[in-house]
Amino acid sequence: MARRYSRSASKDVERAMRERKRGTLKSGRSGRKVTSRKQAIAIGLSEARREGKKVPRKSK
Repeated sequence: MARRYSRSASKDVERAMRERKRGTLKSGRSGRKVTSRKQAIAIGLSEARREGKKVPRKSK
């Protein structure tokens, strides 16, 4: 079976998770601190998507 996410996309998610752990990950316009693990993953994938990396489209 093929990879769902590219390795570089995984690195983006990993970076977002580390930032969340340190308390430096901020969300959206409000700039509130992210504490949720799921939200950190979503931010990492969203950034990877924006950079054009291999990430499946957002599910509805």
